[in-house]
Amino acid sequence: MDVGDKITFPFGREQKEGIVHKIYPKTVYIRVDFPHHPGKIVKRSVARLQDQTRQRKKSPKKPSRRTPSKEKTAT
Repeated sequence: MDVGDKITFPFGREQKEGIVHKIYPKTVYIRVDFPHHPGKIVKRSVARLQDQTRQRKKSPKKPSRRTPSKEKTAT
């Protein structure tokens, strides 16, 4: 992803198309044309944009490693 690239991203219930305006290590600014607001700049995280292209597989939960509490014995 570079400045000037056209990308699609989720916006509300639909997909919007925009042009990358600025890129930072964790954030992307996208210029989008809305019907009543052309040239609006929308901020999205890089992880959120990359997450839509590849779906993560959830690993099953591991059982807790907690041991039963030991009772104190009277001496």
